[in-house]
Amino acid sequence: MAYYKRIRDLREDHDLTQRQLAARLQMTQTQYFRYEQGYRDIPSDILIRLADLYQTSTDYILGRTDDPRPPGRRR
Repeated sequence: MAYYKRIRDLREDHDLTQRQLAARLQMTQTQYFRYEQGYRDIPSDILIRLADLYQTSTDYILGRTDDPRPPGRRR
C-alpha cells in the first residue's frame, strides 16, 4: 500500500477535510493535496507530525507495518 492512500484513509477516519488538516500542519490545502495524491514525497518532519496527530507510527503511515498502534502500545 502506498503511503498516500494511508494518509487519506487516516484523515477520513478522523473526519478531517484536507483543508482542516493542512491548517493543523500549517500549510496550504494544495500542498497537502499533493502529498495525499502522491505527487510529492512527504518530508520527514510532516510525516512525524502526522504520526503524532493520528497517534500511530511512521512505519504504519509508510506501509512498513499494518499495526496502527505506536511502538510503546504494542502489547
